[in-house]
Amino acid sequence: MLNLLRNIVFFILVIFFSKERYGYKPEPIFYGDSNRYFGVELEIDEAGRDNNYAEELIDIANMREEHIYIKSDGSLYDGMEIVSHPMTLEYHMNNFCWEDIMHHAVFLGYRSHQTSTCGLHIHVNRDSFSDSYEMQEEVISRILYFVEQHWNEMLKFSRRTEYNMNRWAARYGYENSPKAILDKAKKNCGRYVAINLCNYHTIEFRLFRGTLKYNTLIATLELVNRICEVACLTTDEGIAKLSWSEFVAGIKEPELIQYLKERNLYINEKVEETEEF
Repeated sequence: MLNLLRNIVFFILVIFFSKERYGYKPEPIFYGDSNRYFGVELEIDEAGRDNNYAEELIDIANMREEHIYIKSDGSLYDGMEIVSHPMTLEYHMNNFCWEDIMHHAVFLGYRSHQTSTCGLHIHVNRDSFSDSYEMQEEVISRILYFVEQHWNEMLKFSRRTEYNMNRWAARYGYENSPKAILDKAKKNCGRYVAINLCNYHTIEFRLFRGTLKYNTLIATLELVNRICEVACLTTDEGIAKLSWSEFVAGIKEPELIQYLKERNLYINEKVEETEEF
């Protein structure tokens, strides 16, 4: 009987600590000084759900403050999801050790791009678009319109196949106005869509394939930021007239320009690609 009780207690402790590691969802901590924050969800796979590996990645990221936590994800075969607290673009780039985390994940045997399961999801706080709910909705409608209008370019940028995009980040479908696309999106609200609107405080860009390449992560954050800026500063008519070449012509960030050139999306300039992980 004593051995049975010990086994039961041990089993409960294993479940508890597993949930602490993989079911942990803290209150958000905001890092950086801006009105726009980006929360990253990076899926990695193929090297295990091992608590020790999760602990190693957390130790790198959270040496001084809690910057990330780890979640389990049923869509992954043998991996985990790295979730960041909300950070400004500048903080992600200059104050957080994404490069170290990615290098160590590769060292442990994880892959992200080189899987059929992993995504890179980016949350943006809605109130960065406006203090007014009505204005937030207008900006979001223009974001949806931009993505639909430039779907082929977004598909190429995402590194996903069309099949995987349809499975994990399906489009809503083109309409003649931003408002019409927003109305359609609200009627078909779901998780596995290109832009997820189901969260109360954020919108979630789900288009992108996972990566353990630092420049790709930064370029993706910069693209999302650029789309949000354009949607905030442009009218419905302006977003409808905006060509892809006009959109990229205004980009100044070197990481994003490099990535666009690698994908042949920067005014038809192509450069040699480096390997994705």
